[in-house]
Amino acid sequence: MLVIPCAIYTRKSSEEGLDMEFNSLDAQREACEAYIASQRSEGWVATRERYDDGGFSGGTLERPGLKQLLADIDDGLIDVVVVYKIDRLSRSLMDFSKLVEIFDRNGVTFVSVTQSFNTTTSMGRLTLNILLSFAQFEREVIGERIRDKVAASRKRRIWMGGYVPLGYDVQDRKLIVNDAEAASVRRIFERFVELGSATVLARELRRDGFRNKQGTLIDKGYLYRLLNNRVYRGEAVHKGKAYPGEHDAIIDEDLWDRAHSILQESPRKRANSSRSRTPALLKGLIFSDTGAAMTPTSTKKGAKLYRYYVSMDVIRNRETGEETAPMRLAAGMVEDAVVTEVRRILQTPEVVTQVIAALKEEQGAVSEADVIAALHEFSALWARLFPAEQARIIQLLVQRVTVTAAGLEVDIRREGIAGVVREMVAPRGMEAAE
Repeated sequence: MLVIPCAIYTRKSSEEGLDMEFNSLDAQREACEAYIASQRSEGWVATRERYDDGGFSGGTLERPGLKQLLADIDDGLIDVVVVYKIDRLSRSLMDFSKLVEIFDRNGVTFVSVTQSFNTTTSMGRLTLNILLSFAQFEREVIGERIRDKVAASRKRRIWMGGYVPLGYDVQDRKLIVNDAEAASVRRIFERFVELGSATVLARELRRDGFRNKQGTLIDKGYLYRLLNNRVYRGEAVHKGKAYPGEHDAIIDEDLWDRAHSILQESPRKRANSSRSRTPALLKGLIFSDTGAAMTPTSTKKGAKLYRYYVSMDVIRNRETGEETAPMRLAAGMVEDAVVTEVRRILQTPEVVTQVIAALKEEQGAVSEADVIAALHEFSALWARLFPAEQARIIQLLVQRVTVTAAGLEVDIRREGIAGVVREMVAPRGMEAAE
């Protein structure tokens, strides 16, 4: 007799009751197994594989049990899919049509043990679509009812659960101020007002190891969400509308207004302001081939800031004869080139040997392994340093940068390398941005 493998699929929208000895999924499976047993004369046999989705909505196909079922169908392991009710497989008419298409493509029959119909006939498909339309309607009505309840509860100042913001704990379904976290939240607002830059503040907080309520280091996106969270003003928000909450505020009106007056500025404007306060990396170090210093300058076009190094010969209209080397260079380009050359020099065997020898002569000498590791880690560390710290390190490492017609000539302070390595292996380390 031909054996027809039958897969039993079960689903329950919530996790409530799943820890019981005999739960809803077990009841569905028992009914499906009984139906398959009644068709044993036709060769129907239930597969051992369980396709269960406890705690997953029928409004989406993103369910692990369903995905495994569809994979086994594509592999030709299933001939019949058995469910207790149609809405256990899907509550979306569009999703169900996709599933039926997959079933048809693989020659799989779909059976609902409590709703008798045949998907191979036009009347069966019509009946299926009607039942699914009601299932989808029921799902949408339930969703509307829940949303209305949440909105009404918000208006009555009731906390409706969900993400618990930093600074609060939940007790008896109410937000209670967590004093230690609340102090951190207030400090973040105050520091943002002082700095005027979320980017700089995020780097500072990451450097200090500041973590969110879930225990992960915060980023700029999290910081913006925190600064815009009206819960800290003692309000409950639903769909953009704020209502007085039953919890205590953490941020007073004055501090909130000062922070948001900064946030209302254009992000590009604030970014340019932060950059304008950043020291030029090569200030006092870069010269033209005539010996004239090249001074940092900047110009704005619209909201964008452009930085340059310009020879003092140009600024003071000095005669330099036939010009062969550039008198004006884009700051970002020349700074990147100098940093790349510094990184290369720090990796050369000659420099490594000299630094090891220099540090061995000092009291409390650094081990050779630590020196080599520090020089190799310099490139990774550089990207995490604040701009001001990067400028300080370059001042220690670079003696002079000369702009010639052939390119850049970078003279390194050999004695400065030992000092930088000493800082890197010291407990305090350098001031990293994140």
